[in-house]
Amino acid sequence: MPIVNGPSGTTTVPASRTSSSSSLKNLRFAGDPNLDKIASGQTTLASGAKGESVTRLQRTLLDMGFALRPYPSSSTGKQVGGVDGSYGNQTANALANFQRHAAHFFPEVKATGTLDGATLKALDKMAPPPGGKAWASPNAKIPAPYFNGQQVRVVVVKDEHRTYLFDKQGQISNVFSNAIGAQASQTDTGLKVVNAKLGRAEAEEAGRSLWNTPKAFGDRILDLSWADGSRSGEELHGTYAYQQMGLDVSHGCMRHYNEDIVEMFDALAKGDKVAVVDTITDRRLTR
Repeated sequence: MPIVNGPSGTTTVPASRTSSSSSLKNLRFAGDPNLDKIASGQTTLASGAKGESVTRLQRTLLDMGFALRPYPSSSTGKQVGGVDGSYGNQTANALANFQRHAAHFFPEVKATGTLDGATLKALDKMAPPPGGKAWASPNAKIPAPYFNGQQVRVVVVKDEHRTYLFDKQGQISNVFSNAIGAQASQTDTGLKVVNAKLGRAEAEEAGRSLWNTPKAFGDRILDLSWADGSRSGEELHGTYAYQQMGLDVSHGCMRHYNEDIVEMFDALAKGDKVAVVDTITDRRLTR
């Protein structure tokens, strides 16, 4: 019996290839029959789907620091996206970023942007309980706040499009989504240092000077040099292009939601170290 396309962005799989019970334990997913079917391999959730199952998925990804905040429509100016119960490109991109993260620990997970059984089971284990911080699950994977033995305050992980902020004692403080360099202008990996802090007025002036718009760098800029003091040409900064978060779109800088860059700006000082890595399993993230 072939796989057939089901309604609302779902795919139905032959009963002979499914199990009869769900293994879901996280209360985020409890009591949802459709998610039970996904966990058992009977169906998947993909672009075009709508409803409570989508809302649960979106809320989970957002709480874990993946890019799922609403943004203004280019045609109407009204807020679209976010946790809206509608499975569109934003949800698919956020899920694919989770899948890239999870695949390092659950090899059966693939970055497809579709919620299948392997992905849901990984989410079930790695997601925090309802109301919990992104790292509240005992199975959450947080990078070590060290790069080749040097303590860092920030770890930017490129493949999953997330930025980890640590306090001065090395405890995780928050997890944010990011957007990084496009293929032609990739964000460089390595150890960097906060060289300067530019507040909102300075960020707007830099935007006018370099890109002819005060909104180019969002609400704050954390200028970065290499650890040896040489110029990196990259920054942690804000953005107004919320629809591009979680993607490879910048000229090399690491964009963040404006609310998040303000939190990092307030937490960090000149001289604090920032590690940029391709994956969370980078062996340089060690004490």
